[in-house]
Amino acid sequence: MFIEGNLVDVKTEEIYPAGIEVYGKYIKKVEEKHKEYSCYILPGFIDAHIHIESSLLCPSRFAETVVTHGTTAVITDAHEIANVAGMEGIKYMMKDASIIKFFFALPSCVPASPFDDAMKIDKKEIEELMKMPNVVALGEVMDYFGVINGNREIIEKIEIAKKYDKPVDGHAPLLTGNALRKYISYGISTDHECISYDEAREKQKLGMKIMIREGSSAKNMKDLLGLDYDACFLVTDDLMVNDLLKGHVNLLIKKAIEYGIDEIKAIKMATINPAEHYRLDAGSIEEGKDADIVIVGNIKRMDVKEVYVDGKLMAKNGECLVKIKPKKTKSYIKIRKMKKEDFFILCNREKVRVNVIEPVKNQIITKKGMATLSVKNGNIVADGSISKVAVINRRNSKVGIGFVKLKMERGAIASSIAHDSHHIIVIGRDEEKMATAVNSIKNGGIVAVGDRIVRLDLPIAGLMSDEPAKKVSDKLEKIMEYAHRLGCNGNPFKIISFLALLVIPEIRISDKGLFDVNKQRFMDVIVGDE
Repeated sequence: MFIEGNLVDVKTEEIYPAGIEVYGKYIKKVEEKHKEYSCYILPGFIDAHIHIESSLLCPSRFAETVVTHGTTAVITDAHEIANVAGMEGIKYMMKDASIIKFFFALPSCVPASPFDDAMKIDKKEIEELMKMPNVVALGEVMDYFGVINGNREIIEKIEIAKKYDKPVDGHAPLLTGNALRKYISYGISTDHECISYDEAREKQKLGMKIMIREGSSAKNMKDLLGLDYDACFLVTDDLMVNDLLKGHVNLLIKKAIEYGIDEIKAIKMATINPAEHYRLDAGSIEEGKDADIVIVGNIKRMDVKEVYVDGKLMAKNGECLVKIKPKKTKSYIKIRKMKKEDFFILCNREKVRVNVIEPVKNQIITKKGMATLSVKNGNIVADGSISKVAVINRRNSKVGIGFVKLKMERGAIASSIAHDSHHIIVIGRDEEKMATAVNSIKNGGIVAVGDRIVRLDLPIAGLMSDEPAKKVSDKLEKIMEYAHRLGCNGNPFKIISFLALLVIPEIRISDKGLFDVNKQRFMDVIVGDE
């Protein structure tokens, strides 16, 4: 096979006309030409940090979708499914992986924190998997408090990664100064949680590679402009199916160029930079390398025309050319039938002051707020822009309840996606509807409940669907439309999916109740009288 076009050489940072001879799965020859071409030849795109489960698609359906956008490889941390299914979940992800190249960063913090009730991946299991060739790193070390305080369990996992000469990914939101230095001193090499230039620059100066994240929930690229892009990767972290259908890494490159980043520097952040860091046989077009190739009509538009993986044409003009048959697994959810009283917060006063979770726009961090709420028939009720939020343990039905600053005029919404333990989370102002919402997704899913029930089933671990992306997206859009009719703004499902993540500041909710991340302790809902 012979491919001709304007080659984007990420090694020399040049663009020149070339012919690429492919033999089998490898690039046999790269020859400079003296012609004019209307298309560009790029290395296949790499998303260096993504949780596939967050797309709502199983791995094979995910690959079927992203390959049309030029993605030929991903480095995925399967800690979402690991939290609910342990080793079984990770092995399922590996078995269902197809079409593109799946590399794995092993979940380092399952559960994400000592305060979570989730499955456990211990050091023996980490070592068993670390020997596999498609495992390229230890996944994001979310328990940065544990690292800084010298917790032996997490330190031993880091040492296992070093033993097998594999990088360790970080997760250190807002960490700075001596605490950051201590965290990095254990060999942690990347961070995807930076929300400001100063934070990212400090981490870069200390040797970290910065993952510039632009996902469905957290969008940080604009705030991180001006870094040393040779020490950066473009990543999505979490990207929902409706966004994924519009584009993947190609859109991140396009956006980076629109923000003024040099074209080749932008492309390098999604090709050779991560490939070299994780030692992948990918990321550049060179003789002897795997023939992972993307053809685009225009670099600025990133309009993907053809995509090759290991020399095989996998996608053309937005269509995947390979048929798949997704593998199945169970939901790993077992809860009792809920009733409205499960969501009461009892109080014998007329009005009370309560702690409130306040989400930050376009970020996954939250702030701690307060509100004065009324008590009716001994139950504190939500009001105005304040909704009730509850987390139901997917294994034992334990319920933690609090309040969140999210507008909802009536009804309830619920989801079996709640990072990282993925218990069922529900918000609403009507406890009866909250119970109905939870009961309607007892086998996994996303739902909006008003005078009717609009639902998307997620039978794979309660996190993913095995249906085609377009079908899943259409169902999600219908739920979103109905949630808006119930008075929700924006995409409430993105917001609630992170409210139970106990390692992101500032205040969270779990099945055990409200949690103060900064103080590392649970807190009361009620503050005191008005």
